[in-house]
Amino acid sequence: MVSVEISKDVFWVGAIDWNARDFHGYLTKRGTTYNAYLIKDEKTALIDTVKYSFSDELAKNIGEIVRFEKLDYIIINHVEMDHSSALPQIIKLAKNAKIIASPRGKDALIKHYGEGIKVETVKTGDQLKLGKRTLSFIEAPMLHWPDSMFTYITDGGILMPNDAFGQHLATSGRFDDEVEESILMEEAAKYYANILMPFASLIARKIQELVSMKIPIKLIAPSHGIIWRSNPMKIINAYKNWSEGLSKNKIVIVYDSMWGSTTTMARVIADGIASQGIDVKFFKLRESDVTEIVTEILDAKAVIVGSPTLNNSMFPSVGAFLTYICGLKSKGKLWAFFGSYGWGKGAVKQMMESAQKANFEVYERAIEVQYVPTEKELEECLNFGKDIAQKVKSS
Repeated sequence: MVSVEISKDVFWVGAIDWNARDFHGYLTKRGTTYNAYLIKDEKTALIDTVKYSFSDELAKNIGEIVRFEKLDYIIINHVEMDHSSALPQIIKLAKNAKIIASPRGKDALIKHYGEGIKVETVKTGDQLKLGKRTLSFIEAPMLHWPDSMFTYITDGGILMPNDAFGQHLATSGRFDDEVEESILMEEAAKYYANILMPFASLIARKIQELVSMKIPIKLIAPSHGIIWRSNPMKIINAYKNWSEGLSKNKIVIVYDSMWGSTTTMARVIADGIASQGIDVKFFKLRESDVTEIVTEILDAKAVIVGSPTLNNSMFPSVGAFLTYICGLKSKGKLWAFFGSYGWGKGAVKQMMESAQKANFEVYERAIEVQYVPTEKELEECLNFGKDIAQKVKSS
């Protein structure tokens, strides 16, 4: 892709990765982008770089706008390799450019690229005057690395928040009004759920900080996906709701099965939920994408997890799912458990212990059946679903 002017003398110079399908375990079925931005003024600044495999594309885009010897600053908002690993190639070309990062960003850049790299640091409130435009910096530690920060163009009302407010979405359009809204918000929710959910309380505080600063935001230009220009507050409000745990009357069932008994139980539990007028989402782990499951969990009020017992433990796919979701620290939901076993129990007890260790709210009752559920046990499953649905209704 060629560069795109997103505002007067502010250019997108990044790269589109149409073929990306995995982002450290997160399924990116619609690809992704690595967004970098060039600001041309009396002084010229590059905001972030791209993944190393797109270094040549970044260099080409920059070179079409400014000679490299005229590049004065390279701002690194976040050191993760998808944003900084083209830096070594760019600094070979832009020998006069000063590298700027947060204090923790400096430490991380040196660790990644060696003691020879020279980095100047900024903190919240520091400014860098380019000419007509001024850059203002806002530290954002743990959104989602300790080094993270935002860059704000005070004269243009452009917020460049790196990994906040983004999506993994490859598209020929660069702006929100050039992409179908349902797809855009689906990918934004997926991105938040699978990457930023653990930092919900920090996100809520950072949004409040941005609001209290009363800075005009005309564009939000994140480092993945599209640029928000038609209604930047749409994604800010979505993040506010997600970070505050705003949820729907929805229950997600997640399970796996060996010989069908756990499947049978899951289906009857789902029937019990649906009979109470509550929306239910239903996922068998080995036939579903965990990325999509977590996205559905984001705004659900309850999650019900089922597993057969294998070697006195939960099934491996269920164990992997619980490890993933516990790491994401999903909050404000009721968690319930069920399962089946042969000659020895174990799965349900282990699942409940995992959830309790993660400080999840665990429903006081669980269901386990031996071998194949009887009619009486299926009736218990139906009532189990009804009871949890009633809890959701009353919450």
